[in-house]
Amino acid sequence: MKGVGLGSLERLTSLRNNKFQGKTLAILVGGGPAPGINGVIRSVTIQASNVGLQVLGIMDGFHWLSEGDATHVLPLNIEDVSRIHFQGGSLLRTSRTNPAKSPEMLANVVNTLRGLGVDFLITIGGDDTATSASRIQELVGGEMAIAHVPKTIDNDLPLPRYMSTFGFQTARHVGTAITKIILEDARTSERWFFLVSMGRKAGHLALGIGKAAGATLTVIGEEFRNERASLETICDILEGAILKRLAMGRRDGVAVLAEGLSERVDPEEMARYAAVERDAHGNIRLGEIELGRMLKNEVRRRLKERGISITIVDKDIGYECRCADPIPFDLEYTQDLGYAAVTFLVSGGSGAMVTVERGRIIPMPFTSLLDEATGKARVREVDIDSDSYRVARHYMIRLDPADFEDPEHVAKLAAAGKLTPEEFEAKFRYLTLDPPVRRALARS
Repeated sequence: MKGVGLGSLERLTSLRNNKFQGKTLAILVGGGPAPGINGVIRSVTIQASNVGLQVLGIMDGFHWLSEGDATHVLPLNIEDVSRIHFQGGSLLRTSRTNPAKSPEMLANVVNTLRGLGVDFLITIGGDDTATSASRIQELVGGEMAIAHVPKTIDNDLPLPRYMSTFGFQTARHVGTAITKIILEDARTSERWFFLVSMGRKAGHLALGIGKAAGATLTVIGEEFRNERASLETICDILEGAILKRLAMGRRDGVAVLAEGLSERVDPEEMARYAAVERDAHGNIRLGEIELGRMLKNEVRRRLKERGISITIVDKDIGYECRCADPIPFDLEYTQDLGYAAVTFLVSGGSGAMVTVERGRIIPMPFTSLLDEATGKARVREVDIDSDSYRVARHYMIRLDPADFEDPEHVAKLAAAGKLTPEEFEAKFRYLTLDPPVRRALARS
């Protein structure tokens, strides 16, 4: 949809202030925390108040609304929010309650909002919250205007021209700082670290952290394209990188792994290693799967069987990033988003995710966000055919086609792994395929 200049909307809404006296705008936050939530709450509250709207903060996302409970609300005014944008977390808290699970829950949400006299609703969240907002819009029609503000540290919503979701830049900044320290620990203590980064359906955060910090390698689900990933293959990638470092005279390294790798693995294979639980939206609870520990134990077992002693430590990165104080990028970005959401609604817009690019509002209708096959918001994955990804791979230390061109180099790598050159090629050469799936060897 074509962008709308913020300045033109400001002139339009300034003429309408009297029209909004006595009308109410509600804000709620769904999904996991992300740096900048309070910035959106602040910006929405200030702009809504300036055009004459009353503002209600809905506590705990859709949780209480889904139960028909209208008592967990917080009236907001400019004085309440004027400096909250510097803080991480969410003034209104958040929850993963999914009202689209049943018609009764959706009806409770709609009726409770009606009872509160809500004329405008702004939801702040990721793909699941956007999907819930679209379902509510279908029920209320033109009775209530709804806009969604995209929020997720995973950066996996389909925003225009690769604009990031708010919270991502801060999460990457914090994750990079952590990884920088871990890299020095790895060098100092001569050990490997497997860092598992949040990112349920896309590897943006893992790749962003790994590339910015200069991690030894990063592994994301997208590199398997549309093929299933195998835990065996992921272990082969990690083991191959360790052996390559050993051949270079280094016993240390840091691998950044996207937690979404777990969703790429066949559930039956994953279930052999861990019990699989799902949240209210049907997503695997990736935080309950100890991916790093599983991979560490398997790679260490393999190396130990061949008499190779390497210390490997697993660590998750994510919760440290979600409620961090936002960096200036997200402080500024969330101010634009909150302003854009209010001006979009009071100018007659509804049923869209509101984004801002180069100072212009880009409203994306809910219908354009949904995947026809799943009925959920589409996921923006890392483009592994992009120059940016190619640069990231170029600076990683992992097995690539060049490692198999020179027999002497193959022999050196094999010796590091206490394998014969023939064993090394049979075990690892398939990793150079695109995607790295062993059965593709039969077609090569």
